[in-house]
Amino acid sequence: MNYLDEFRDRQVVLGFAERIRGLVTGRSTPMTFMEICGTHTMAIYQYGIRSLLPAEVRLISGPGCPVCVTPNGYVDRAIALARLPGTVIATFGDMVRVPGSSTSLMEERARGADIRIVYSPLDAVALAARNPQLQVIFLGVGFETTAPAIAGSILAAEQRGLANYFVLTAHKTIPVPMQILAADPELSIDGYLCPAHVSAIIGANAYRPLAEEQGVPCVVTGFEPTDVMQGVEMLVRQVLAGESRVENQYRRVVTAEGNARAQAVLAQVFTPCDVEWRGIGVIPGSGLRIAEPYARYDAERAIPVAVEELQEHRGCLCGEILKGKVSPFDCPLFATTCTPEAPVGACMVSSEGTCAAAYKYGR
Repeated sequence: MNYLDEFRDRQVVLGFAERIRGLVTGRSTPMTFMEICGTHTMAIYQYGIRSLLPAEVRLISGPGCPVCVTPNGYVDRAIALARLPGTVIATFGDMVRVPGSSTSLMEERARGADIRIVYSPLDAVALAARNPQLQVIFLGVGFETTAPAIAGSILAAEQRGLANYFVLTAHKTIPVPMQILAADPELSIDGYLCPAHVSAIIGANAYRPLAEEQGVPCVVTGFEPTDVMQGVEMLVRQVLAGESRVENQYRRVVTAEGNARAQAVLAQVFTPCDVEWRGIGVIPGSGLRIAEPYARYDAERAIPVAVEELQEHRGCLCGEILKGKVSPFDCPLFATTCTPEAPVGACMVSSEGTCAAAYKYGR
């Protein structure tokens, strides 16, 4: 039997579904659980997890897609930088198609801008080393999962003495927005399926303030259908018992303390800052800014550029979808004006976006 097959066993999944139904039968109000990971969102749609759960258990998607929560202003700045002569924008693939206020990096590339898709920030460092005559700017978008590698690329550029490597940062950290959403009375979140990739870095203990101070049950869970269903069952049992603690279903990957070496690199290269989240607004202390000793690598500070006036896309509900207040099917643009081939909002662009997941699997 394939290793993954064990976590996709239909009978095991149905067994979890039956136990969950038995636990909540007769409950008058539904339990609302939010997942904070784009990969969880995709898995929940792909495996039809919602269809297996009783009406008493409701799953909603939160701001778990780093591309999706990156605001238009960041995309606009990246586009303005791409238009500078002698400049290369290096980025992961999803960011190329995200619409800014009036255009996208993909459109700018079609007009002649030098925009290259890389698979690692170290690829961008190597590109800068091979082309000292060019300014190479890497788009540093992501949560705690990707931030250590990007911090490592800055250290690598320093070690190689590169003066032409820069990072335009939009890094965000997960725990603070989880606390803000948990306090929103409109959402009434009863528990969190905590993000597995992020948790591998920051550790399960990072969610203890949520559980101990705000009384929100938390379960770190993996991405396979058995993982998700077991995570839901664990949350249900906490709610029924009147408990709020952090449980780790994904022990095969995540530890309580997380990855100490990755955390050390983050602390060395970045410093916490206030940052804007699409649809949520500015969240104090939820971003990562390049620390002063490495400020010369910060594209925003090192390379001044005029950025166009910010515009939001009319009718797009991406912001409300990221807060879990509406689903993609509530958006008037979903699957009509906004499709994967012609996305209006970032939630349709990213492979981890809620709208992309709903379009691919939920219809």
